[in-house]
Amino acid sequence: MTMPNSETCNCHTERRNFIKTVGMAGLALSGLPQVASAITGDINHEQEILKSKTLQQGKAKRITLLHTADIHAQLYTHDEFFWENEKEVYKKRGGFAVLKTMLHTLKSQNPDNTLIIDGGDCFQGGAVAALSEGKAIVPLINNIGYDLVLPGNWEVVYGKEIMREDMGFYQAQKICANMFHDTKDNENGDLMYPPYWTSNMGSLKIGFIGYNDPLTPKRQSPAYSEGIKFTKPELNVAKYVRILRKYEKCEMVFLVTHMGLAQQVDLGNNQEIEGVDYILGADTHERVRKPIDARYTRVTEPGAFGSFISKLDIVLEDGKIKDHNYQLLDVDPEIYKPDQEMMDLVLKARDPYKKELDKVIGKSRVPLVRYYVLENPMDNMITDAIMWKFKPDIALSNGFRFCPPLIPDAKTGLAEITYEFLWSMLPVESIAKEGEISGQQLWEWLEKELHNVFADNPAERFGGWVVRFCGMEINFTAYNEKGKRLNWVKVKGKKIDKEKMYSIVACEREGDPDDTLCRVENVKSARKLNSSLHQILTEYLAVHSPVSPKIEGRVTATDQPADLLSQLEGYDYKFI
Repeated sequence: MTMPNSETCNCHTERRNFIKTVGMAGLALSGLPQVASAITGDINHEQEILKSKTLQQGKAKRITLLHTADIHAQLYTHDEFFWENEKEVYKKRGGFAVLKTMLHTLKSQNPDNTLIIDGGDCFQGGAVAALSEGKAIVPLINNIGYDLVLPGNWEVVYGKEIMREDMGFYQAQKICANMFHDTKDNENGDLMYPPYWTSNMGSLKIGFIGYNDPLTPKRQSPAYSEGIKFTKPELNVAKYVRILRKYEKCEMVFLVTHMGLAQQVDLGNNQEIEGVDYILGADTHERVRKPIDARYTRVTEPGAFGSFISKLDIVLEDGKIKDHNYQLLDVDPEIYKPDQEMMDLVLKARDPYKKELDKVIGKSRVPLVRYYVLENPMDNMITDAIMWKFKPDIALSNGFRFCPPLIPDAKTGLAEITYEFLWSMLPVESIAKEGEISGQQLWEWLEKELHNVFADNPAERFGGWVVRFCGMEINFTAYNEKGKRLNWVKVKGKKIDKEKMYSIVACEREGDPDDTLCRVENVKSARKLNSSLHQILTEYLAVHSPVSPKIEGRVTATDQPADLLSQLEGYDYKFI
């Protein structure tokens, strides 16, 4: 692990302290009670709330919000990654059938005043979802009985019209205040979904405003978002907060967002959202176990893959918050028995593709995991495959955040990589593309990519993880200023020559210009190859299985550890 230099550390510490001070100072403006025990996620505090005399006498009301997000069409209970005692730990979590049982069990504890909410990226990310263009996942969500759903940045993957059809089949309410029809079509630039939704829970009325990631057209292949215009929440959130507070007479207002933790905390520090009680966030799969205190509100995020549920209990009396308790709960199959009806629906959804999905295309001796920000074994394997197939100077991968881990069997010491798992690793079947760029272009592109991850302004961050590659090594300082993060770059073991031309192979992003590869622009001699990334990896595994990819120092930093799991600085948050 590379140790940071003292000068960088001091600057970083000062900035962290400043941000933390600003965030804590703003709590007085949030309207939330400053009860220390109320944000610990303590089951004991939950019991204290239930024993409250005002609650038992009916003078106060308790509402419960159950929040999932970034399920990414993971149908079954799967291996899940945890960080305990400074090392990786894997446990079985998730699965639609277990998730349904748990949600219904929790709702039964407060049946009249509980809402079930999903924050997006639900019908993309798994094989059955991709092969059915999301349609096979919708009945599963309907069977759970969600009350409210938000489209995420990956809901656009099948194109605007299919997204509208799939979302239209949801029985839950749908909201999004920043996705508009393009003015070129017949919809005249109108909102695609209602901007907000209100719910009456006895004598209480609460409101929700939805926001998808405004950077979606840049983060995804541009073709996915064709016909959709995204705007920043700051442009209209104050208007909708005012409507909900003044005219709809809501006692509480929530934002349901799919923007990534850094952007959501940044939004929480923006005065435009004053009057919002909580931001229920999503997108970067962060596991917020204690609400993060921003200046004007608090921010949560419930992990990913159906492995976790966030549970927020709030007690209101005379229109004021008297107490609240937040917990991030594991979807544990040892505690919650799988729902049989859901199991049958999952089998039905998967059945048309079963024979193909069960095919084993390779095996791994080591855990295939993708949670690390800098470098991970899963993407090293993918870029190794590209390098093996085409032998360029540099092989690039987009660096997806999602895909649950795959852990070797305790008896055989091997993990079977199925065609179904291939879809989780590579959720779109992109075509490989090659071209040439100069060392100077490569250096500038890497600086831009590092800024996308470590920008001082959270609104400028894209997702939160470094692009993946083979054939190259880089070292950087994350908290240097924009354009000055790179310390050195090596290609094939040699210091980069900024005048030299280097061959690269990457993925084709639908809608990008012909001379763009994996967000690398102005590439010379760019051309599509006759292989998809799925084909490349399948061929590679047929030759090299069983594989043992590992973290090997392709990416190092002077001020970040190799096992970095999240980069939200300045707040009391750690990914575990």
